[in-house]
Amino acid sequence: MSDFMPIVSPPTPAPSPRPSPFHYSTFQPKYNPLIPSEFSTLGPASRKQYLISILHECSPAELRFISQTITPMLKRDVLTELPAELALHILAYVDDPCTLARASQVCKRWHDLVADDWLWKVLCDTYSFRADTEDKSGTNLLEDDESWDETDKFTSNSIDPWLAARDRLKRQELTSVSHWGPYSSDELLHARTQFSHQEYFRRAYGTMLNLRKGGNILRAHRMPIPTPDSGVVTSVALDTEWVVVGLANSKIHLFSAITGVLSRTLMGHELGVWAVHLICRGGYWGRGEMDEDGFPDDADDPVVPAALKTALGIDRRRRMQYPASVGDDSSKPSDICCTSEGWGQPNSIIVSASCDKTLRVWDARSGHCIYVLRGHTATVRCARVLHNRPIAVTGSRDSTLRVWNIQKGVMLRVLHGHTASVRCLDVCGNKVVSGSYDTTCRIWDVDTGECIRVLRGHSHQIYSIAIDGNFVASGGMDTIVRIWDATTGNCIAQLTGHTALVCQLQLSTSTSLLATGGSDGRVITFSLRSFTALQRLAAHDSSVTSLQFDANFLITGGNDGRVRVFETQTGTWVRDLSERSESVWKVLYKKGVCAIMCKRAGKTVMEIWTFKPKER
Repeated sequence: MSDFMPIVSPPTPAPSPRPSPFHYSTFQPKYNPLIPSEFSTLGPASRKQYLISILHECSPAELRFISQTITPMLKRDVLTELPAELALHILAYVDDPCTLARASQVCKRWHDLVADDWLWKVLCDTYSFRADTEDKSGTNLLEDDESWDETDKFTSNSIDPWLAARDRLKRQELTSVSHWGPYSSDELLHARTQFSHQEYFRRAYGTMLNLRKGGNILRAHRMPIPTPDSGVVTSVALDTEWVVVGLANSKIHLFSAITGVLSRTLMGHELGVWAVHLICRGGYWGRGEMDEDGFPDDADDPVVPAALKTALGIDRRRRMQYPASVGDDSSKPSDICCTSEGWGQPNSIIVSASCDKTLRVWDARSGHCIYVLRGHTATVRCARVLHNRPIAVTGSRDSTLRVWNIQKGVMLRVLHGHTASVRCLDVCGNKVVSGSYDTTCRIWDVDTGECIRVLRGHSHQIYSIAIDGNFVASGGMDTIVRIWDATTGNCIAQLTGHTALVCQLQLSTSTSLLATGGSDGRVITFSLRSFTALQRLAAHDSSVTSLQFDANFLITGGNDGRVRVFETQTGTWVRDLSERSESVWKVLYKKGVCAIMCKRAGKTVMEIWTFKPKER
């Protein structure tokens, strides 16, 4: 018997059925396949069979050609097909302006969508670019402005701009402007074009980039110092047209903020100038004590030359109308650059306070001294002017504050209460807050002269003070920064961190921030929501002499001779401006223009910088 069994091979499986190719012979239409008009008459199934038969006959190269031809035909422009309001809603999520600029080049429809002004208003809000009244002066501020009322609705209801998108797209042919320079009240009497957020954003964004890395010196003025104290810069005021510099040698230098050229030197004070304030030309007449004819009832017309009456706006009727977007005057804070909005006068006005106990009012255009106001019995240490009203408030070493009508050249009232020198003051609407060497702060009503609140708590002299809305911040020799409720007068927070005199303050409720600078060289930012320190910066090696911030940048100057730029939100150092000097006295920045006052190589140096982007 055999040891091996035969193995039978398994049956070979039948091959899998293969799809039978479609042969055109099985589909025999009764028409000429080369005629497209007959192809369109076929039903859906027949059209598909016909196309399949053609594709099976194509070579790979021909199939690639068909694919390249069909792919663009299958693409759909979503933004073009969507309603304008939904397309704008989608574009509002794009926060990169370069991406929007590229999108505007895709087609005309995209260009029209990206050009919608509301979209750029959203982008301005994203980057915290806030257009103020002067920026919006391309609109007629002396007449009721319906276009601004329409814009104001967008901020309160996010649906409104989408519903109005089609209407706004139809209005794109209107010429739009953004005002970054001075304006006159005469120009405001004429119809102006609509303010453009797109143009405003372009300038603000370009300025922001230049402030990070860039900028040019318009002019650098060097002046010898005959005696150690004679060339010291004590005060600076800055707007988009002028830079006003007060010195300890009794002179006031007036520079152009556009070219940096020294325009003129104002001479008249007998002793050092301690404070200067600049009132911008234009504007409107704000709320105040007015008679039924629209003229102030607290003084007669002054005896001044006709040209100076014109400069002060005396020879023209007050305009009381203003756009609704301006808001309530009673809560308008002062400007950190020592400027205020005008009351409709055609010329810029300068107010200066001096050790000679006088207050002088100057016409910036002609350089003439209009008034010499006397009343204080000691050095006038500080001065401020209210927005849209010719009302100035001064503080003196004679322990009083005085209220003046600088349009009529008269003193209105004396504010008694402090028992020592008034070192600092600030204004907000018709409220004035003062800080004194008697360790108290006082809140006053300008219109009545009443002392509303006395703020007690500091143990030493007060050197710095600020008011913005319902908050008052004060600092001094005791190194403590106190936050007060302006309504009740209660101290709601005591902020520590400095080890020496707190000499610089800026308070901003719009950003909910408080920034302080001390003689210890430190700069500290505090939250006004939690009253805690956000950033502690070792900004300088000695005393901080200047401090200013907005939503994006914090700029400081110090006795160590440096001007430094930081990011406001993070405290990150950005750059140092200018060459290092022996000491920096004052630094002011506004809308792309920076004024740096310092001592370098034994001379007083006044540098005017510009960070504005180049015009297209």
